[in-house]
Amino acid sequence: MSNPIDNLKLSDAERSLMDDATYADRQERLESLLTTLAQITNPLQSAMTKLEIAGLQLDLDDKPDAAKHLQGLVDIFIEHSAFEHAAMACQYIYLCDEDNAISAIGQAAWLAITYPVDPDITITILDHIVDETPDESDGAAVAAATAHYVVDIRAPEDKKAHLQHITGAMLARVAKRHSHIEDQQHFELWARTLELDEPEKFLVRMRNVIDVMVQQDWWFDRDKLRDELPSEDS
Repeated sequence: MSNPIDNLKLSDAERSLMDDATYADRQERLESLLTTLAQITNPLQSAMTKLEIAGLQLDLDDKPDAAKHLQGLVDIFIEHSAFEHAAMACQYIYLCDEDNAISAIGQAAWLAITYPVDPDITITILDHIVDETPDESDGAAVAAATAHYVVDIRAPEDKKAHLQHITGAMLARVAKRHSHIEDQQHFELWARTLELDEPEKFLVRMRNVIDVMVQQDWWFDRDKLRDELPSEDS
């Protein structure tokens, strides 16, 4: 989606001033949060503050300091069943571009798919997996189909059409790079061939994609969390 600022008729000087203002606002918010953090004693509140700090530091392209503030956050969020925040923490760790980045985004995806995480966040996480997947691999198609499915079952009605437009574009982009698909007829055939219209099949494949990304580097007990999920019969 284009930035609304890009559509304004601004001079280069005016555009620069707006960019500087955004930077200044983020820097001011960051400094305020760093001051506040020292006064927080509640572990969950502290973790949430650190998560926001890390997000601002990533916006300001300070990846090393962001990585420092993210240390230990996933454990705290999991302990408090704050699964959306845990998924965001894993995503931010991925964005820090450290050695554990691929494992981090795989775990972010597992959390975002398993729990009722905001579909906007889930789409972003799965789009990162699309970016990390080779063009010829089916993994990107599976990730895009999963994003489309999550929107269908989880997005509120007032946002569903907009988010489906985004995930539809993800699927079209993947189809083009995977099999050079350009038209609707061939897209529908491609989707059927890859079984992207059958959630019971592509969700299993999504789990396999995540397993390949994470390997043995899980930061939480996935089996324990899975066992604690409400059963479909309850």
